[in-house]
Amino acid sequence: MKNKLNPFEHAIALTGGIASGKSTVCNILKLYGFSIIDADKIAHQVLEEQKEKIAEIFGKEYIKNGKVDRKALGKLIFNEPKAKKSLEELLHPLIKQKIETESLKLEKYKVPYIVDIPLFFETKNYPIKKVVVVYAPKEIQLKRVLEREELSEGEAKKRLNAQMDIEKKKELATYVIDNSKDLKHLQKEIEVFVEKVKNEFSQI
Repeated sequence: MKNKLNPFEHAIALTGGIASGKSTVCNILKLYGFSIIDADKIAHQVLEEQKEKIAEIFGKEYIKNGKVDRKALGKLIFNEPKAKKSLEELLHPLIKQKIETESLKLEKYKVPYIVDIPLFFETKNYPIKKVVVVYAPKEIQLKRVLEREELSEGEAKKRLNAQMDIEKKKELATYVIDNSKDLKHLQKEIEVFVEKVKNEFSQI
């Protein structure tokens, strides 16, 4: 009889804050041979699959050229807690289902892999024991958000404050990858993380 695979047994959740550098870290971890499950990518996929429901709940104006107008919908949910709750109730169970399916595919190999979940601590939706936080202090996050997004400082701060404080996430982390300096420093931080993971998972 085959051993039953459990989702997330070899998973490490990767999280952080807006503009803390999660995507950069994931791209470098791929070079080290880590498989990555991208929750954001899955969320965008589910959002498109549910566009008829989105139009039904929020109005047809949130569908543009046959696609969900993510920018307009994002503005709405950042300003309307009720709308945010409705969207989460629709999407979260479907996203979780897809992430679990991807996780089971990777569990066959019995090696650690990354599940990139930006709101891991906020949603408390996934039973993943080990968590790596990509860290950058709030003032650096704010500076990076303003450089890459067309937002006012007030809007950028609102987005930062909508997430759990990065210092709190750092406290809750199993591992921390510091991304407050340059790329060379980040690569060293990732090397240290990879070595720790190799040692810990080889003992399982």
